[in-house]
Amino acid sequence: MSTTGPKKPPLVAPKRSAKAPSKPKPARKAKSTPRRARARSNNVVVRLVGGLLRWIFGVLWWITWRVTAVVTVVVGVMVAITYTSLPEFQTLMDGRAKGSVTLLDHDGEVFAWRGDQFGGIVTAETVSPHLKNAVIATEDRRFYLHPGVDPIGIASAIRINLNEGRGPLQGNGGSTITQQTAKLLCFGNAYNASEWKSEAEYISDCRRSSLSRKAREAVYALAMEVKYTKNQILSVYLNRAYLGGGAYGAEAAAQRYFGKSAATLNPAEGAMIAGLLTAPSTLAPTANLERSRNRASVVVGLMRRQGYLSDQEAALALANPAELSEAAERQAGGYFADWVMASGPEFFTRDTTEDVIIRTTLDQRVQTAAEEALTYIFDEKVREGSKAQAAIVVMSADGAVRGMVGGRKTKVVGAFNRATQAKRQTGSAFKPFVYATAVELGYSYDSVVVDEPYCLNIPGSGRWCPENYTRDYKGRVSLTEALAQSLNIPAVKISESVGRDLVRKVASDFGIDSDLAAGPALALGASESTLLEMTGAYAGILNGGSSVTPYGLVELKLLGENEPLMGTGGGIGERVIQESAAQELIYMMTKVIEGGTGGRARLPGREAAGKTGTTQAARDAWFLGFTADYVAGVWMGYDDNTPLSGVTGGGLPAEIWQETMTRVHEGIDPKPLPMLRPQPRPAPAPAPAPQDQQRRAPVASDNPIENILRSIFGGN
Repeated sequence: MSTTGPKKPPLVAPKRSAKAPSKPKPARKAKSTPRRARARSNNVVVRLVGGLLRWIFGVLWWITWRVTAVVTVVVGVMVAITYTSLPEFQTLMDGRAKGSVTLLDHDGEVFAWRGDQFGGIVTAETVSPHLKNAVIATEDRRFYLHPGVDPIGIASAIRINLNEGRGPLQGNGGSTITQQTAKLLCFGNAYNASEWKSEAEYISDCRRSSLSRKAREAVYALAMEVKYTKNQILSVYLNRAYLGGGAYGAEAAAQRYFGKSAATLNPAEGAMIAGLLTAPSTLAPTANLERSRNRASVVVGLMRRQGYLSDQEAALALANPAELSEAAERQAGGYFADWVMASGPEFFTRDTTEDVIIRTTLDQRVQTAAEEALTYIFDEKVREGSKAQAAIVVMSADGAVRGMVGGRKTKVVGAFNRATQAKRQTGSAFKPFVYATAVELGYSYDSVVVDEPYCLNIPGSGRWCPENYTRDYKGRVSLTEALAQSLNIPAVKISESVGRDLVRKVASDFGIDSDLAAGPALALGASESTLLEMTGAYAGILNGGSSVTPYGLVELKLLGENEPLMGTGGGIGERVIQESAAQELIYMMTKVIEGGTGGRARLPGREAAGKTGTTQAARDAWFLGFTADYVAGVWMGYDDNTPLSGVTGGGLPAEIWQETMTRVHEGIDPKPLPMLRPQPRPAPAPAPAPQDQQRRAPVASDNPIENILRSIFGGN
């Protein structure tokens, strides 16, 4: 086969330039849209932020667990060190720096407490379960769950404080019972009198709150949780907590307010005591029972919500709130108790470190009678808003004080006692001692003295002319009439007659120890004295003329001891005037009430003797007197010496005295006073009756001289 024919052109590339052929350019990619670009950028940012956060959290975690480890080690060491310093829990029960004083009346019944009262040790197992549950419900409902510090409680407290506009650590603190116990223990620092100005300053420092104190409190609480059981911690708390009214611990509070053991408290009583933990002084039922009950009702609600009380039990507790014991309700003898405390040695009363029992002379029936009488008279017979004050003392003839009221506010402690602390002019209430001197020296109840204008020249003072209250003169009067009508001039005359020095001595020997006036005004009561002194002096008249020292303390002994450390510090002393003189004076003083200035003090069906007293410008008004059973004194006036308006000793003071003595003598049979009872003077003998036979007519004599003599002298 032929290969000839037309030839095809050779397969060669067309001619190009001499340069090497360039590679073909790749196809151009399409441009990215803005949205895709932003997404890619965001992914980068997220990766960067995420990485940064992971790095930060990693660093924080690295720091946190290392710091936590260090803090845990440090806290653990501190807890371990604190643990080694903790004593046995039995020694922590009674933390008082001072002791207590329990005052008993003359029947042996408790009527008052003073000092830091501790009723005895209770434990979480022996105390009433209602009290135990109330404390937990109120103070620390997770007590048995936390290790001593409750983070949940702290967070809740901070939230409440912030919501109420306070700082995070102001107000609610979220402290557990363990932390509160640590604070009560002052972190193991016992009170030392040489280091602190007072116990109050020490306690204030222990209660001080700060971040550093909170940290220390937490460490101490954790150590306690390691050292003691939960019930042991609760036991310490129940024994050391202050619960108002001077009561430290549950047993003291139960005895103080309810007169029973803490083991026998019912739900209402347990709730009331638990409620005091918030503010013991202001919520104490003896200070404000209604406020205390309101707080107790809140505690009952907490107990019901936390399952400690059923609905029925809670309703019963609310319907029957806690009642105070009779002793706590009466709060009898606040003035009397203060006086007894002041009359005993300080190291066994006000500053005692022991628990002391004092038996006293107080008769709570008499005390109540005096308080009610004073209240009645001021409510019924004194204008509303009057600032006038009054005081009452009731005692036996031997000086044993049975009742004392030192002012119109009778339920007080530590108040100014107008019966023992106020020295006031006695006025005419002093006159019995003038007449006591007179009858002792031979004057008689019916001796006569002339009431007339009378003046004395007093060296250095000039002429002094006393006047009667009525500004008139009675002329010739007996001593009895002069005393009954409280005449001034006869009293001054008698005083000057027997001698002022003797009058001053008799009054002083009867117990009026105040400085007695030196001038003739002594007879009119220009001297000052206290109501207690004056009442004691009148008791000396009643007992037959022997002095008395008023007393209230009968016996003082330490709790648990049988032998007393001291006994009565008063009673009947030396004779001042003869018994016959005292009996005569008592007779004279009965006429003051029967027909004199003290008529408003009359006690129907019962003999009584007394004396009124009103000082110059009526700044003080007195009535003092006695029956066969009791002596009582009443003073009335203003604390600032403002004159009384329309009041004399024979007015309101006599009425207070009468009201008091009427109540005091309820149920007591009347007894005669030990006084002179003058026999009626014999009437003049009647003329002899004419004889039956006729008398012979005189026979005339033949002698005229004889007849004249017979006509003159008579005779036959």
